Amino acid sequence: MSAEFGGRTGLQGKLSQWLRGRRPKQAAPDGGREALLLAVAAAGLPLAPAAHPGSGYGCSCDRVGCPTPARHPVSFAWQTQSTTDRAQIERWARHQPQANFITATGMVHDVLDVPLRAGREALERLLADGVEVGPVAESDDGRMLFFTLTRGTPEDEDEWWPCELDCHPETMDEHPGLRWHCRGSYVLVPPARLPGDDGRSVRWVRGPEHALPDPLSLLEALTDACARHAGEEPGHVGAWPLRH
Repeated sequence: MSAEFGGRTGLQGKLSQWLRGRRPKQAAPDGGREALLLAVAAAGLPLAPAAHPGSGYGCSCDRVGCPTPARHPVSFAWQTQSTTDRAQIERWARHQPQANFITATGMVHDVLDVPLRAGREALERLLADGVEVGPVAESDDGRMLFFTLTRGTPEDEDEWWPCELDCHPETMDEHPGLRWHCRGSYVLVPPARLPGDDGRSVRWVRGPEHALPDPLSLLEALTDACARHAGEEPGHVGAWPLRH
């Protein structure tokens, strides 16, 4: 971290406190859910309905022992179903008032998904260094999501690759703790509710009104922060393949 950043005062100090989670968590009012989803779609991020929390730590789906409760799409056709169409999203939001929503990555945008502590450190550094950072969300399951432009859409779609190829075991040491969601993946978008009785959620730190940056402009800060925090969390094993 630069000496200039180390000498921050005033506004930067307040920013540091805010990024460390000292601000109160704010849930979107019921009437604001649809507006937030439409803002995401207006930014070009395609959406599709997802499951929502069931009783306790369960899931609204009928799968016994769901491995990703309230975090997965409702339909197996989520990739083709995902849309930015305002009317369709309004219908989904109104007819499925409890549903979470996912956004399909690799078409318009990618998501760099990192451990929460590392993400907060990296975000503080990036903003202090004047780097253009796009939308950022944080989740109470311990992750921070950085929304970026996708790496491109090859003319031949057969050249596209699914996200699991970004973090094969042989590359885990290069990107500890980092998951790169691209073609074939998805993430929850705020406002989303997570299982549990304590009001856990996924929420925006920086909203979808911010322009999507080039992922490479964020990658160094994110990987550096992940490397510093690697091994600090119990059971940490690095970046695992993403298979949804």
